[in-house]
Amino acid sequence: MPDSDTPTRRFDLIAFDWDGTLYDSTACIVRSIQEAVRDVGGTVPSDADAAWVIGMALEPALAKAAPDVPVEKYPELGNRYRYHYLQHHDDLNLFDGALSMLEDLRRRGHLLAVATGKSRRGLDHVLESRELHGVFDGSRTADETAGKPHPQMLNELMEQWALRPNAR
Repeated sequence: MPDSDTPTRRFDLIAFDWDGTLYDSTACIVRSIQEAVRDVGGTVPSDADAAWVIGMALEPALAKAAPDVPVEKYPELGNRYRYHYLQHHDDLNLFDGALSMLEDLRRRGHLLAVATGKSRRGLDHVLESRELHGVFDGSRTADETAGKPHPQMLNELMEQWALRPNAR
């Protein structure tokens, strides 16, 4: 039994989504989707429709947000999205209190991970630019494994530390 000064720990591993969960990027993503769709001549989605796809891998997200854009334009649509996103990427930050929360969880002995629809390149860029390397014990991205909502990212993270769901 832990002493009264040691906080109890219910979970060994805590995995976070990135965009809109730890990272305040929703408005930038929505605007970038809308501009990309406009660039390729599609019907610009509403803010709600563009925000609904956040967390998905890029191509399925853009296909869902812009259903009238022909499949052959997907590569251009993805390139235009990345162009617009990168124009404002350095203006983005973690949500207030996110870093202190992560530090507190680490002090309590939790393993911390990211499971995101971002690409490996995109996640690594933001972790390097925000000096967050070392905060997370592991991560999975949509270009490495099955994208959300498939649970494969979480299964792989649990396997990394030989953890089982609902093991307690």
